[in-house]
Amino acid sequence: MGARRMITRSQGGRHQAGIALMEALVAILIFSFGVLGLIALEASAVNFAVDSEDRNRAALFASEIASSMWTAGSVSVTNAQLAPQVVTWQANISNPTTTGLNNGTLTITPVAGTTNAADIVITWKPPARATSSASTLTTRVILP
Repeated sequence: MGARRMITRSQGGRHQAGIALMEALVAILIFSFGVLGLIALEASAVNFAVDSEDRNRAALFASEIASSMWTAGSVSVTNAQLAPQVVTWQANISNPTTTGLNNGTLTITPVAGTTNAADIVITWKPPARATSSASTLTTRVILP
């Protein structure tokens, strides 16, 4: 028969010890980055939802103001029928504790050269965006 072969363990096997632990740690690291990404995505979605809610609220205010202008038949804020409502609108828009907007302001400006058109500008700045610019909604009302 032939010579007996001696089977020896190669030195490479000793370097493989603990590789499963390293694979598990890398998998946990990748999973953690994925979870952090989902948390950031949710925070961004919440900010977009708040911005959308504020824009919707501003549009409702502008619609109410335009409706009152149509009812009064005038776009002049000095009109006896509109003047008291303008004060109420300004108070409501700037009051965030009720249905208003944070740091909200209302400006009604007649369009130059016409007597039957005005621009309604509502501006607000949410406290979460203290360093960025304010949001603005502009609506033009043209009476027949």
